Amino acid sequence: MVADDPAVAVAEPKAPASSLSPEIQIDLYRQMVRIRRFEEKSAQAFMRAAIKGFCHLYIGQEAVAVGALSVLEARDAVITAYRDHGVALARGTPARACMAELFGKQTGCSHGMGGSMHLFDRAHHFYGGHAIVGSHTAVAAGLAFAQQYENTGGVTLCLLGEGAVNQGVFSETLNLVSLWKLPIVFLIENNDYAMGTSVSRSSAGLPLVNRGSAFDMAGRTANGMDIEDVRAKVAEAINLARTEHLPTLLEVNTYRYRGHSMSDPDTYRTKEEIEEHKKSDPILLYRRKLEGRQVLSDALAKQIDADARAEAQDALTFAEQSPEPDLDFAFSLRFSAEDQIDPIPRPRYSDI
Repeated sequence: MVADDPAVAVAEPKAPASSLSPEIQIDLYRQMVRIRRFEEKSAQAFMRAAIKGFCHLYIGQEAVAVGALSVLEARDAVITAYRDHGVALARGTPARACMAELFGKQTGCSHGMGGSMHLFDRAHHFYGGHAIVGSHTAVAAGLAFAQQYENTGGVTLCLLGEGAVNQGVFSETLNLVSLWKLPIVFLIENNDYAMGTSVSRSSAGLPLVNRGSAFDMAGRTANGMDIEDVRAKVAEAINLARTEHLPTLLEVNTYRYRGHSMSDPDTYRTKEEIEEHKKSDPILLYRRKLEGRQVLSDALAKQIDADARAEAQDALTFAEQSPEPDLDFAFSLRFSAEDQIDPIPRPRYSDI
């Protein structure tokens, strides 16, 4: 079920009012649609082998990234695992730079050296994109420690999958951030499946948010298909981290409509299960809610969708036309504080 499904046009009467301004509500909806259309275009590119390696789509989980990141400030840090396209877009990384990185092009946000799982954008304080499961949680603690040490007033938001909670490094990290009272929020994106294994078969002590109680951390849960619930719960946690320097563990329940990756045959769940979850499509639900509030018209919804499709196509064209990275590039650069390419004299690759 996608945002332009005819069924979406049916407004729900007596939709509850929102404390958010109409402009914010429309922007939240717009960002979710942008991510959905970008990911659909990415899937098409992968199927024709224009994207090499792995490709993990965010379709179905858009409300998590958009809702969570919408309450952050520019000085805050964001870090996530390998299902990172939607998070990067929500943080402000241009669609062109994201798509070019998926294509492995030099114009990508990681200059073509990271690919789908390693998007990086220091200018927006987006620090990846990490492929090793759970490893980035310790990096997140380091970011939060730096924010506290330098007294920046910033907070770190670390998103992770439910499969990562069983990695030893995650428990070690929770212990340290609680002991040191670091300004950090861990957000578990629980989409029910760690690759092809359901959370009920892989994790004891459900719900997963209980893991934080062993370290005296605040814990909350949120409905990951309801963008306003995600936004509200994350806002509370961010405020606690910023004002009290206390970490929080959030469990946000969501669902992915595609396989674990584009290479996943997705045989571990039924079509009926997926279709049932599509009835709670976050874009569909929010569109109906905004129509019920008379915030979103059918004409505006169609325009938002058209703009998102055009942006995704523009990003694809840009990526296709961008140059491949020069092999010498990897041997001749470093990044300065301003994230500008600064060549270091090194032997040319062809001379080695």
